[in-house]
Amino acid sequence: MEDIDIARNASLKNIKEITSKLGIPEDEVEPMGKFKAKVSINYLKNLENKKNGKLILVTAINPTPLGEGKTTTSIGLLDALCKIDKKAILALREPSLGPVFGIKGGATRRRIFTSSTYGRN
Repeated sequence: MEDIDIARNASLKNIKEITSKLGIPEDEVEPMGKFKAKVSINYLKNLENKKNGKLILVTAINPTPLGEGKTTTSIGLLDALCKIDKKAILALREPSLGPVFGIKGGATRRRIFTSSTYGRN
């Protein structure tokens, strides 16, 4: 199956279901459609007194010969953590392609995933 086929067959979960699973109170979430939301700055400030979670940075120079790079590794790690009932979130950065093509590039986009984003438990 091609990447595009996998993407087209993925079923996204409603952001309310995801934030609920992460333990974020509903009144602290401002939905931006069905699949993304803003979390209240007050909720984030309330987390300051909680014990810090863990941060895993995935970095690499080149993918493997089979094309397994940072994205594949990161999603596999997210799935593994969620499989053992850890609350886990993944942020993938999509860098600007401007510099690749020799033009000025600025903004980047981020995509946030949990294993439940794709209907995995």
